[in-house]
Amino acid sequence: MTQRLLVIEDEPTLSRLLSYNLTSEGYAVTVEDHGQTGYDTALKNEFDLILLDLMLPGMNGFEIMTKLRNEGVKTPVIILTAKNAEEEVVEGLKSGADDYITKPFGVAELLARVAAVLRRSTGVEEREKLPERDEAHISHGALVIYPEKYEVTLSGEPITLRPKEFEVLLYLARKPGVVMTRDDLMNAVWGFDYIGGQRTVDVHVSSLRKKLELDPESVHIDSIRGVGYKLVVNKKKRPSLI
Repeated sequence: MTQRLLVIEDEPTLSRLLSYNLTSEGYAVTVEDHGQTGYDTALKNEFDLILLDLMLPGMNGFEIMTKLRNEGVKTPVIILTAKNAEEEVVEGLKSGADDYITKPFGVAELLARVAAVLRRSTGVEEREKLPERDEAHISHGALVIYPEKYEVTLSGEPITLRPKEFEVLLYLARKPGVVMTRDDLMNAVWGFDYIGGQRTVDVHVSSLRKKLELDPESVHIDSIRGVGYKLVVNKKKRPSLI
């Protein structure tokens, strides 16, 4: 089945370049050049991937991502950002983007990133379509993780995580107390073919930490400077009932 891509980009030359190269690769491409119409199109139609410029008329890319995620739209997003705009990249990832590409970029890089994100998102969707059955859970202190349901509770309260946040937490939870390097996390969660930098890992861990603040005395994530991260569990705290 042909994969459908939505390009939201207001610069005519770039949008034509994106449309031409993605169409030549076999994707079905829809192009919008305004933030509000781009948001409406993304909300009302099903796409496999969105390529999203951040600086748009009507509604900027950050607003579009936030509103889509709040509406329950899980379509993966690659943000298009200016060179040396690290703050934009960080804010974009926090807003729900799956990857980023820095302007100017080559066609090979564009196609590689699109293909990699589509592979990863398809893997998540396939896992979510598995039939429900009795399944194992991972429990550390008041933290309980249900791998097949992509669900997490802390002190009995559900925590809403984006797919990549869940996978980072699950990877750390499988070996509590063991330091996982950024490369470990990058390869396990994003795959060996991921082109983005390790900053992506840091952003997702930062977001996870905030969500675990519901019960930091039970479980939290420690950073090991220059190495990576580990999940720390307070053994003295009794786990919540399931």
